[in-house]
Amino acid sequence: MEQSIQKKVPRPDGSWVSVDIYGAAAEPGLLMLPGVMSDAHSWRHVARSLEAWPSVSVVNRRGRAPSGPLGDQYSLRTEVDDLCAVIEAVGEPKAVFGWSYGGLVALLLACERPMSHVIAYEPVDPGFGNAALPSLRAAAAAQDWDRAVEIVNERVSGFSTKYVDALRADHSAWSTLRRLSEPLYSELQALSDAELGTDLGSHAAVIDLIVGERNVGAEPYGTSFQRVVSRLRGGTVHPLAGQGHLTHLEGPAALSRLLDKLEDRGNATRAQVVSGADRV
Repeated sequence: MEQSIQKKVPRPDGSWVSVDIYGAAAEPGLLMLPGVMSDAHSWRHVARSLEAWPSVSVVNRRGRAPSGPLGDQYSLRTEVDDLCAVIEAVGEPKAVFGWSYGGLVALLLACERPMSHVIAYEPVDPGFGNAALPSLRAAAAAQDWDRAVEIVNERVSGFSTKYVDALRADHSAWSTLRRLSEPLYSELQALSDAELGTDLGSHAAVIDLIVGERNVGAEPYGTSFQRVVSRLRGGTVHPLAGQGHLTHLEGPAALSRLLDKLEDRGNATRAQVVSGADRV
């Protein structure tokens, strides 16, 4: 499907969040929340490949253009409130899909309000990336975005120097990564400061959790994923064959096919959510 409109959602602190909407904007569909080092534009291939959802709304989280700045009081609370405001602005979706950092935000919102269906791809926990925070703080203070990209790829994601060198050789991709690294320190610090209660995702009727097959049980994403899963009282785990963390770039068609299949799971219980039934 093709993008139909872009919506701007103002926030009380003077910032704002933009949402790229694909398909029939008036019909409830899938709301997508990217994580760090990512934006709505980088998820366009997934959005365009989806077929089962009438509409797809991709949030461009604050801190990346054309959305507004993080703000002085930025925290995961900010992200949860932003997501709630987006839902109020675009309408209740059939499901909320969050990737990585965005997956945790979606599960946190489901602690507070009824949600019919949450889908989270490798949500990260508050300990994720902690060891790199001092280096990222120094890079951000110096506005050394090249160094920030190196740190997040090598010390947070665990990629090799050879992998980073290949990224650097692609000038367009490297320029995008430099831009996306600007809010990175603040985002990971907010993640580190977060506290997860015992009610994570408790107001979601259906929780589907996706992990890339290459990351099952592996550091850093697979182990962080396991820690999040251990805090949930329910949910179904779906390994995605052949994929790692960057599935939106490496295998968007495979992810889209799985998300299309998961649309049916939400339909099976949506009537129960409307009637106020507990999560199954």
